[in-house]
Amino acid sequence: MAEGEEPALFTKVTVYSLLACVAQLAVGFVFAQKWGSKCSAVDRWVLVWLFYDAIVHFTLEGPFVYMSLVGNVATSDGLLAELWKEYGKADERWLYSDPTIVSLELLTVVLDGSLALLLVYAIVKDKHYRHFVQISLCVCELYGGWMTFCPDWLMGSPNLNTSNWLYLWIYLVFFNGIWVVVPGLLLWQSWRDLRRIHQYPKKKNK
Repeated sequence: MAEGEEPALFTKVTVYSLLACVAQLAVGFVFAQKWGSKCSAVDRWVLVWLFYDAIVHFTLEGPFVYMSLVGNVATSDGLLAELWKEYGKADERWLYSDPTIVSLELLTVVLDGSLALLLVYAIVKDKHYRHFVQISLCVCELYGGWMTFCPDWLMGSPNLNTSNWLYLWIYLVFFNGIWVVVPGLLLWQSWRDLRRIHQYPKKKNK
């Protein structure tokens, strides 16, 4: 690379990272079709998200937590380290074991990942506690997203790189935004279904 020339925006790691995300979603889709065959069409899509959610928490964020506890991503080697280094181009806190990020990711991997799998079970088996778990998971996801970015926003976003569309709109907005939009939709679904359950006995008794 010539002096003064900016590094290429798309590298092999960029492509592999994006393909890995697509592959995880595809696995989630397959799992949802296999275990959600008796569920409604809407709940099968919910299962796609939950399987994808759990896969991301355990296979991507889990290794991130490990790397951050024994060292940091910036000094780690391996395929997953390279993936996180790629994301670290947009938010460098992920490279150097930022205490807030690592604390949130510990909670995300252990609690959110487990809740996602418990919710899968509750949906497939039509358990009475399905919406309690669903609301709990969604609140945890939304809290995690807020606490990931709010501290940095309050300091003027010194760690966020928004200099190009890939880092801003794909890495920061899209890959974090889906953990706001989907939990929001699931909260709405829970509110709607609980309202219907509450209204049904009243209509029945009239």
